[in-house]
Amino acid sequence: MAVRKLKPTTPGQRNKVIGMFDTITSSTPEKSLLRPLKKTGGRDNTGKMTMRYIGGGNKRKYRVIDFKRNKDGVAATVDSIQYDPNRSARIALLVYEDGEKSYILAPNGLKVGQKVESGAEVAPEIGNTLPLSAIPLGTIIHNIELRPGQGGIMARSAGSFAQLTARDGGYAVIKLPSGETRMVLVTCRATVGAVGNSDHALEKAGKAGHSRWIGRRPRNRGVVMNPVDHPMGGGEGRASGGHPRSRKGLLAKGYKTRAPKKNSSKYIIERRKK
Repeated sequence: MAVRKLKPTTPGQRNKVIGMFDTITSSTPEKSLLRPLKKTGGRDNTGKMTMRYIGGGNKRKYRVIDFKRNKDGVAATVDSIQYDPNRSARIALLVYEDGEKSYILAPNGLKVGQKVESGAEVAPEIGNTLPLSAIPLGTIIHNIELRPGQGGIMARSAGSFAQLTARDGGYAVIKLPSGETRMVLVTCRATVGAVGNSDHALEKAGKAGHSRWIGRRPRNRGVVMNPVDHPMGGGEGRASGGHPRSRKGLLAKGYKTRAPKKNSSKYIIERRKK
């Protein structure tokens, strides 16, 4: 996986850096795993705009991803690696021995034709899903459950991974991509390996139209508004004093919003890096 910089034949391509699609082996999605994806334009059921800066964008179909990986004892073969417009990572189409098909997040190093499995007895190899109690310490993992049977919700974006560092009683200690170290039940599942498409962070849009393609409308800064529109608006010239705040007046850029007595705080050993 790599990126390529376009030749500056137009102003929009002067700074554009796009990802390579050399790892993708199929451009036709599995029809049985597609679902409609409706756009709201940031409006609610009455037509009132409740979320700003949303609108437009190319039409998409949602690919149903198997984050649970609970089909134990049945091996699956990687049929193809595909592009998913709804996420930064690539997805892999699995075909199980009983004929069932499903999509998973494509980990780094997964090849077409490779066999993957899930369950407590399988080997801790790339693409296999195991309970945290069966994964060796120090292993790189992704798609981690927070509650048993919930399905993976942590370390799912392109290039991200976590590391299993220790086990203490019924809990495993995991170092997350944010730098946070926390405890998770050893009965929770995770997939071995790091998520693929790690060069996604190097891509550059190149022009404002690229943001419109993905459904983002222009975002207006608070300091250029009037006082009636934003707490940071107004003033003579380019005034930028005071504390950064949101449109609602809540402090931003460093203000801690986590509830101080949140029940799950006891499972966090070390907070994420500032």
